[in-house]
Amino acid sequence: MQQIVNFILRNKTFLLFALLLFISVMLTVQSHSYHRSRFISSANFLSGGFYNTSNSVGSYFGLKEQNNLLQEENNILKSILFNTNNKLNNAYIDTTTFSKKYKFTPAKVIRNTYATSNNILLVNRGKKDSIKQDFGVITSKGILGIIESTSSKYATVLSILNTTSRISAQLKKTDHFGSLSWNTASPSEIQLTEIPKIAPVQKGDTIITSGRSAIFPKGVPIGVVSNFKLDNAENYYEINVKLFNDMTNIEHVYIIENKDSEAINTLLNTTND
Repeated sequence: MQQIVNFILRNKTFLLFALLLFISVMLTVQSHSYHRSRFISSANFLSGGFYNTSNSVGSYFGLKEQNNLLQEENNILKSILFNTNNKLNNAYIDTTTFSKKYKFTPAKVIRNTYATSNNILLVNRGKKDSIKQDFGVITSKGILGIIESTSSKYATVLSILNTTSRISAQLKKTDHFGSLSWNTASPSEIQLTEIPKIAPVQKGDTIITSGRSAIFPKGVPIGVVSNFKLDNAENYYEINVKLFNDMTNIEHVYIIENKDSEAINTLLNTTND
């Protein structure tokens, strides 16, 4: 203990300088949007390298399970190629069914959280891969989240298991749509609200993206209705949706770029002004 005290006394000037420097940097980052964005980008770069290394080790021990998943997906894709009359399972996505205005970039999740109220994922694609903020992210089974920030090689993804996430979704069998959010109760279920009570909702109905934004195309699977009830005013349904994705076991993903998003957002901003 005495050695620690002596060390502090010998280096008190330097330690005071380091403390003041740290405080000044934090104040600068918090008060200036440019510095804050650069700080986030640098943090993504550093944490991305660390998680990429640790994920590579973990992936080695999970190769068998991942190979089984990829084999299952390949079988479905081959079925599409050689037997086009077969109907695709709702729980899997064929990216060729979407129009050519959407570009799909494969990526790998190197960090995933699902136990907090504001979960974030980290993927091994970034600015050098033309990945930008507000690109959608899906898996072979369904929706995952939206790109939040990027560095040169990595990007963070705002998970659908995040209380700040809001995504437009609808019943597959009708055009009744609402807002998708998460109440933090379970990582396997998400909530769909604002569906009017005239909608013919049934347990087991498939929920998909509505396409009413510039992020996700219409028809990306989300999950199935596990249960539902009317809200307090009895005007809209509150629906629990069982996710197709196992959010605790995500590795291979696709990042979606809507090539028309810039034109759509420009038009919307002009209209709002």
